[in-house]
Amino acid sequence: MRALTPFLPWAGAALLFSLPLLPVPEFWITQLNYIGMFALVSLGLVLLTGIGGLTSFGQAAFVGLGAYSSALLSTQFGLSPWLGLAAGLALTCATALLLALLTLRMSGHYLPLATIAWALSLNYTMANMETLGKYDGILGIPPIQLLGWSLQDGRAIYYLIWIIALLAALGVRNLLDSRPGRAIRALNGATTMAEAMGVSTFRYKVIIFVLAALLASTSGWLFAHVQRTVNPSPFALKMGIEYLFMAVIGGVATVWGAFVGAGIFKLIEDQLKEVLPRLLGSNGNFEIIVLGIVLVLMLKYAPKGLWPQAQALLARWFETKPRERNWAGAAALVSRAKPVRGDLLLEVDKLRKQFGGLVAVNDVSFQIHAGEIMGLIGPNGAGKSTTFNLITGVLPLSAGSVKFRGQAVGGLPSREIARRGMSRTFQHVKAIADMTVLENVALGAYLRSNCDSLRAMLRLNREEEKSLFAEAEAQLRRIGMAEQMHELAGNLALGPQRLMEIARALCTDPALLLLDEPAAGLRHKEKEALGQVLRQLRQEGLSVLLVEHDMEFVMGLTDRIVVMEFGTKLIEGPPEVVQASPEVRAAYLGTEH
Repeated sequence: MRALTPFLPWAGAALLFSLPLLPVPEFWITQLNYIGMFALVSLGLVLLTGIGGLTSFGQAAFVGLGAYSSALLSTQFGLSPWLGLAAGLALTCATALLLALLTLRMSGHYLPLATIAWALSLNYTMANMETLGKYDGILGIPPIQLLGWSLQDGRAIYYLIWIIALLAALGVRNLLDSRPGRAIRALNGATTMAEAMGVSTFRYKVIIFVLAALLASTSGWLFAHVQRTVNPSPFALKMGIEYLFMAVIGGVATVWGAFVGAGIFKLIEDQLKEVLPRLLGSNGNFEIIVLGIVLVLMLKYAPKGLWPQAQALLARWFETKPRERNWAGAAALVSRAKPVRGDLLLEVDKLRKQFGGLVAVNDVSFQIHAGEIMGLIGPNGAGKSTTFNLITGVLPLSAGSVKFRGQAVGGLPSREIARRGMSRTFQHVKAIADMTVLENVALGAYLRSNCDSLRAMLRLNREEEKSLFAEAEAQLRRIGMAEQMHELAGNLALGPQRLMEIARALCTDPALLLLDEPAAGLRHKEKEALGQVLRQLRQEGLSVLLVEHDMEFVMGLTDRIVVMEFGTKLIEGPPEVVQASPEVRAAYLGTEH
């Protein structure tokens, strides 16, 4: 099998930038200019919809904000188009931020409906303002000037369009391969886990919403000075739907899929506009029907898009090597001060949770001291996982209190509780399937680092990334998974996924580790290894609260056990006392004998 040469992308870039110098038709250059501008908008949708899981039909409205801002300032006030770009980005940022704060807390189908609503509103505003020329728009927009050169014709502005588009793509790639990028990739289906690792998921939703809007606005600025005229039609809801179509057809979760989708869409649309009227004998927007059929077929036979399909085909012919990461000599991450062995660490007092008339947890109280392992056991439906979720802030308290290291944490968001030194795993494994084991575990060290999105896009976070991956590797070695660190998390069996979750929780440098059925799905040898790891953690002063159904595992590991039944605390004591209790046997077997 031949190795996929690293010079292939460079060869493609060289061909792309040499085209205007070759005797190619002007039509080709025009098409490529529009593909580059469309790709900018589609790239924002990759970040927003494909990665973040937030569907938006309103990106065309942000294109219009960028286009109209520069058109108005350059025609009526004679300002430079570059000032128009700055003004358009500022207006778009403010508008997107306001819309994000109003709509991003919506879920399900309400968010797409909200994007349709504000897209229609913004487009209607553009079409009815006298200053903006109403439906006639603004004419006579001057060309962009760069270093004294006029970018008036298509070949001149070609380079500016594609430099901006490719720089934006590299920036998005850098962002996704970083501390904030891993948090963003958790937005689509793993928000509960991300919050438990200290991530403010709403904050990152706002960030990617604004970034997608700024990319669309930049595309609008270029569009205005390429067309030299603007009107409301290209910024209507129809175009917003088409931008989403481009992202989906190219590969909605891939950066380069944005370019593939924009290219395929533009070429097919133009061809259909020529061919369909001849076939049908009349004019009309018949291409929309064909594009709709294409989209349905894509969703059925290539749901991930054309770019991932092409990558899969290339992988059959070319050897692709996993990305090499080097964190040799990385500085250690900051560690928190640990409690003294024997100190009171966690105090749960009369914890209560009601769901309507159902009392799931009823006045449960217990304490955990530093350096001990406590088991929380009980039959199915006893309320163990609900108790876990109350302690870690996943669920709000109905009554009672939780104190951690002397501070009240009951009712705080799970990310704030994680910041104080409490970390957890989940009964149902929560991992980001398309990230490697190493990247999943590195997400656990989120609170021990501080790189922001802008630094990540500019690649100013290299030293911090080395430290994060060095810590992730150390925790994987600690639980015996170092050999699998470069595997995709989605390819692991259930047992290794549970071990990976423990490594991720350890990456937070916790004082208290809460494990929800960690031995479920593990083989006998894996359970023995896990037990040895937990005993070693106890010797190092780490406290563990453990929910588990494997009684042999619990009895041989814990210092004390709390037994729950029907949401209430049945008994508390050492393993041998609990094991001999008639009440416990009755709870599990339904009889005292």
